[in-house]
Amino acid sequence: MTSLPTRTLTRSNAQFQRAVKRLPLGVASSFRYWGEDRTIYVHHGKGGRTWDIDGNTYVDYRLGYGPAILGYADDRVDAAARKGMEVGGVFALSTERELIVADRIASMVPAAELVRFSNSGTEAVMAALRLARAYTGRESYLLVEGGYHGLFDAAMWMSDMDGWDLRSNTDPELVPYGKGVPPTVRQLAHITPMNDFQRLEDMFRRHGDRLAAMLIEPIQGNCCSIMAQTAYVQLARALCTKYGVMLIIDEVKSGFRVGKSGIQGLMDVQPDITTFAKAVANGYPIAIVAGREEVMRMFRYGGASHGGTFTAHSVSLAAAEECLCILDETPALETLANYGERLKTGISQILDARRIVHSFTGHPSMFGLFFAETPPDNYRDWKRSDYSFYDQMARFLHDLNVIVEPDSREPWFMCEAHGLDPSCLTDTLKAVETAVDLTLEHIGNKAKAQ
Repeated sequence: MTSLPTRTLTRSNAQFQRAVKRLPLGVASSFRYWGEDRTIYVHHGKGGRTWDIDGNTYVDYRLGYGPAILGYADDRVDAAARKGMEVGGVFALSTERELIVADRIASMVPAAELVRFSNSGTEAVMAALRLARAYTGRESYLLVEGGYHGLFDAAMWMSDMDGWDLRSNTDPELVPYGKGVPPTVRQLAHITPMNDFQRLEDMFRRHGDRLAAMLIEPIQGNCCSIMAQTAYVQLARALCTKYGVMLIIDEVKSGFRVGKSGIQGLMDVQPDITTFAKAVANGYPIAIVAGREEVMRMFRYGGASHGGTFTAHSVSLAAAEECLCILDETPALETLANYGERLKTGISQILDARRIVHSFTGHPSMFGLFFAETPPDNYRDWKRSDYSFYDQMARFLHDLNVIVEPDSREPWFMCEAHGLDPSCLTDTLKAVETAVDLTLEHIGNKAKAQ
């Protein structure tokens, strides 16, 4: 019998009880709430590890949902950010560094002919959709099931798989993520399954002349890194061109992570508009809207509105300049991808030794793990899959000082610091082995009890 891990969360539990009196769920973002007795509060992070206020040290594969691509508190980026502080912060005026960073982005991403800055992924996608509407004069838009484009009303729609009859010939109902999203917004949203070529063509035949944009994450950053087939994205590009629809490739999570030019570079597809955010500045708040010059020129007086007091903040811009330089000119991306491959190999050896069927999705820098022979390639198949083993294993991993998202939809993210610290891999694989054994015992005990 494998001994249960012990982890003290006394101070985090006490902090939660204080915080919940002032903060809803005791946190600043609902996704940080893991339960009254399991929500942790961070003391600091460095490299590929995080320390909580109880002194527990974790190898971190959440990395703030991906921003810490080089690792927490990277000395190079933080030094650049401190120099950015000397500029003065916010002026509601431009600085020379905006062009420096824009030039770097344009040199890395062929589709980024012109660039605008925002503060978050959500803001960037909001601006991208507004830009598409301004350019086309249309209002409707097409989403892909399982995609995530931020927390704003137009993007917060999903297929209701829980209430769907699999045997019916109808599609699942389009429902909001939660309360507070006006039902009237639903009239403008359409949704289609990932990697279903015929359905995509049918959708454009029915609605193409009214669509302003198609939004797609070719790697679904909130659905296990399920990937679109390259041919599917290329078909989307062709259909958008045919019907005058703006193709928006959302690379908030994949951009500057899976490659210097993002997933669009790996798939050789150029969108009309693209968005980046997470990895741009190694955790400093900045996001990008970029695209074809003709389209981007709609950001003008009398065209599409875009702005923001904190946009292109001097600290974030300085951090972005340094981070993008590192990603562009050093082996950092190769280092973290190689680490991801070694981690997958190690996990497979553990699972194979126990004859546990499994598979991986996505890219080695941000991958999903499934306990099935072949991974799903769309949201409907994921929703029908059994992810109970993963959910339980993730819970044990937390107790064993490895942070992964407890929700199985979130990928494991790699950073350069993981690849530069051999102990990250050995500590992780030791924890995975124990967590797998504990999960097997948990499932066996549960079956006996029934």
